Amino acid sequence: MTTMVSWQMVNPKQPLERVEAPLPEPKDGEVLLKVSGCGVCHTDLGFFYDAVPIKSALPLTLGHEISGIVEATGPGAEAWAKCAVVVPAVMPCGECESCKEGRGNICSFQKMPGNDIQGGFASHIVVPAKQLCNVPVDENMQPISATGITLEELSVVADAITTPYQAIIEAGLSEQDLAVFIGVGGVGGFGALLAKSFGAAVVAIDLDSQKLENLSPYVDATFNVKEIPFKDLRKKVYGVAKETGRSTTHIKIFETSGTAAGQKTAFGLLTFGAHLSVVGFTLDMAEFRLSNLMAFNATARGNWGCIPEYYRPVVDLILAGKMDLKPFVKTFPLASINEVFEMAHQRKINQRPIMVP
Repeated sequence: MTTMVSWQMVNPKQPLERVEAPLPEPKDGEVLLKVSGCGVCHTDLGFFYDAVPIKSALPLTLGHEISGIVEATGPGAEAWAKCAVVVPAVMPCGECESCKEGRGNICSFQKMPGNDIQGGFASHIVVPAKQLCNVPVDENMQPISATGITLEELSVVADAITTPYQAIIEAGLSEQDLAVFIGVGGVGGFGALLAKSFGAAVVAIDLDSQKLENLSPYVDATFNVKEIPFKDLRKKVYGVAKETGRSTTHIKIFETSGTAAGQKTAFGLLTFGAHLSVVGFTLDMAEFRLSNLMAFNATARGNWGCIPEYYRPVVDLILAGKMDLKPFVKTFPLASINEVFEMAHQRKINQRPIMVP
């Protein structure tokens, strides 16, 4: 193949356009990846529908949840030839002061596909090789897995799973804790599954009854905020802590809805010794009484993406069957991306959509 196909955002809110172009050549330290799958993220929809600022000029190929097979390598990246990989959604440079301090999330030179560079809603993509996550595969280039997970399906590791994984690690989540996820579509749903694999008790909160129903066999309790006044919701959440043998001083709250309403709910659930992780993103403003953090001796922390060092532990966890991924993802042909975007925007897809070239 000498050409590649991509679906590009030329104008916000206008249908993505199919573009055919010559295959790009990887430069020093880069690889050319044949894309296996690329997940559709809330962030992609934000770029497309909500005018969330992007760092590259249009036209731009969106998509940052990417898996694939290395088809060509540039100088210095030869060791990656023919490897199956997951591409980190945020790739730090690895050389600056922040990276050397282990804080690659705030690297000023980081690259995000579908934002800083061209993204994965394409047949091919060129990416830096340094931060790639190798996936062990069989002779058919499919992951060696206890569950039959495919390389296409593993694409969502790049953001939807590693992002909550990092938040969980930084929160210090353990089997002593009650993990509360607010907004369980995509990142929040995968975060709830991860939290169970850590041994925590888990509460899922959303306003979509179908999402809650899908997740209910995997968690300890689900609550629909449309049906429960906030004061009652707080009592119910604290009640789950008691029922599962956890102290209310061991509540870890993960705001994964990316909405002002979700953030307000998350902050309102804070209690003595609690921890709040802000994982979802919104341009909307929310009003809080920050003194609650002082009064409760609670903590709050933001979470941007996931450092590449955590990717392989997540892949290994999934390949070992410790997290059931398949019921929560669905593949679609890349050519149907405009229809899938609209379905996802209208919340008509309960699984994480994955576009397959």
